[in-house]
Order: sequence, then structure tokens, then C-alpha cells
Amino acid sequence: MDTSAPDGCGPAFRLLPGSPDSPVILHVPHGSRTVPPGARAGLLLDDAALERELDLITDAHTAQLAAAAAGAAAVAPWQFVNERSRLVTDPERFPDEREEMRAVGMGAVYTRTTHREPLRPEPPADERALIDAYFTPYAAAMTRAVEDRLAATGRAVIVDVHSYPSRALPYELHGTEPRPPVCLGTDRFHTPAALTALAREVFAPLGESACDTPFAGVYVPLRYYRADPRVSALMLELRRDVYLDEPVTPHRGLDRAAAALAALVTEVSTRG
Repeated sequence: MDTSAPDGCGPAFRLLPGSPDSPVILHVPHGSRTVPPGARAGLLLDDAALERELDLITDAHTAQLAAAAAGAAAVAPWQFVNERSRLVTDPERFPDEREEMRAVGMGAVYTRTTHREPLRPEPPADERALIDAYFTPYAAAMTRAVEDRLAATGRAVIVDVHSYPSRALPYELHGTEPRPPVCLGTDRFHTPAALTALAREVFAPLGESACDTPFAGVYVPLRYYRADPRVSALMLELRRDVYLDEPVTPHRGLDRAAAALAALVTEVSTRG
């Protein structure tokens, strides 16, 4: 796969191969802090403010978490890892009016910070260029990754690996809802009840879990979204204090979280 980006910062994303027999793709969309110079030029924050924003908006060490789980799983999953900050583009947003986060300036290209302060001019002058350079190639590559798992195994199971702060940030649309240690995002079409039940079981050592609070939904490439039942999906949102001294320093909980994710991957891969 060609993952190059025209920004001088190396691959924009990586697809790390797993077992040919694995249907699982661990998707890590929000773990990077990399903002290439071209995208940086369009941001209104000074360097110190940008670093603070990256602390708040980045799902720190989720790529490390996914890699550790992949290494421990009995059947190695595939890993699709975003190598650009979500402040460049957010690959998990709808690129149009369907995206509810547009209401707080956080559509595919953010114009507001976690505290709803200006991040880019509105509308951003570089929005189309960013979509073309980052969002569209990423979506196409993820679509190919799912297509490949379907061809190889007859199914694809996307597990999104995220985290969220223990205290709500002003951008959150549902910040007053419960914030359990483990939030499981689901979709009525793409998340079988058995997958949700299994996730509750394997993540129980980390604490209470709940579905779709304070964040909801799953990521599925648009070609398959609400159209192909062979594609299953689950969003894992770990409350950050479960594995971090917030905002960004990992503690022993990272190993426990990786073990639980490895158990989920193993069970999904072997149960069929």
C-alpha cells in the first residue's frame, strides 16, 4: 500500500499486516500528534497552545495499546494506524452535513478547539486541500483493507481504539452523560449483540462498561456503512485514567488494557 503523503513527514497512515486468517482490523485514528508544516500554517494557535490542545485531543498511546494487543493475541489482527493528528483531518467524521460534530466546529476539518475557541478561520481556506491530501486517501485505503479481509475470511471486524478524558471537555455534545471506565460504541446494523457481550466480558477487569456513553457509534467505510452485514464494528473508548496519568503519561493500566484487547481479538478471530 502506498501511504506516502506530500508533506515531508513520512507515511500518512500505516496498515500493519496480521494473520491471513484474521478478520480483525484494529483501527487507531486519533493517536498521533503529527501536524505537518503545511497544515500547521493554517492553525491560529501559537506553539504552546497547540501543544496543550494536542494533549487534550490526542488519544495518547493508543497505537502502543493496539500493538501490544496484536502481539499478545493468539491470532494477530491487522492494524490500521493514522500517522497524522486529527487536527489535520479527522478520518472518522462524515465529510458532509451528516456529521453532528460540525455544530461545534469539529467536522472532517476542525475549526474549533476542545474549548470551542478558534482553531482555523471559518471557513478554512485549506479545507479542500486537506480533504484531498489526507481524508480521501485514508478512507480509500481503509476501504481496501476491509475489502481484503472480506475476500480472505468472508468477514471483517473493525475495532476502533480510542480514549477519552475522565472529565468532560467543552466540545463534547454529550458531556453530562455517564463516563464509565470502558465505553463501547455500537451500531444497530454493524454491532452484533454477541460482540458487545464479549467486549463487556473481556474488559470487566478494567471496571464498569456501558454502551454509547458518553460517545456513541462505530467507524465503517462508507462503501459498507449500513449496507454489508459481513462488516462488524465496535468502538472501544477507554477512560484515560484507566491507563494514563492524564493527560498523556501511561501507567500499569496500559498492560491490563492491552491484555483485555488481546483477549477480545483472540475470541473474535477464533469463534468465527
